[in-house]
Amino acid sequence: MLELSEIQASWIPRLAGVDVLGDREFALRNLAPHHDRWIEDRFPEISTRHHAEQVHGNRIAVVTETSDQAILQHAGVDGLMTNVPGQLLAIYVADCAAIYLVDSVTRAIALLHSGKKGTEGNILREAVIQMTELYGTRPSDLVGVVSPCIRPPDYEIDFAATIRRQASELGIAHFHDTCQNTATDLAVHYSYRIEKGQTGRMLALLALV
Repeated sequence: MLELSEIQASWIPRLAGVDVLGDREFALRNLAPHHDRWIEDRFPEISTRHHAEQVHGNRIAVVTETSDQAILQHAGVDGLMTNVPGQLLAIYVADCAAIYLVDSVTRAIALLHSGKKGTEGNILREAVIQMTELYGTRPSDLVGVVSPCIRPPDYEIDFAATIRRQASELGIAHFHDTCQNTATDLAVHYSYRIEKGQTGRMLALLALV
């Protein structure tokens, strides 16, 4: 994913052999120990993992300080941002996109959940506005990545293309799309639409270390 000094990004794909044939709560409960081991192996210095509730909106929580809690849930938001080291930002997806954002100068970071509604609400713009206000971010210094997500012809809206256009309009010069369709390879991805909601979730992860 992103390879900048002091920034660590990861993506947990579909995990073979894990029973996810159920609703979101069932799937995440079964995936949790596997995700925990993945994170322990790749982020050994992390003190707290932060999850967005993901309500298909465009609100973003700002992590401003360290915590003694291992996992924190942020209600009512679809994005997370911070400039505090040791804080792991986490977003679940299964057809929607995760957007990774890194300010290559200030080292502020953001991780966003952007599906149909989040893209319509331009959560990317909201993140850039907040990063500019809070950290002095310049859009031209941002590096961004769009994760695997559902795309035409398997979905009627190409929100990945819209996200790319939004990034260009915001002046983000270094913006990359993985160009992977979650609906076309169920050996690698979970797809909420193709599997009719009875499936697991990929996990996008981003931290300052």
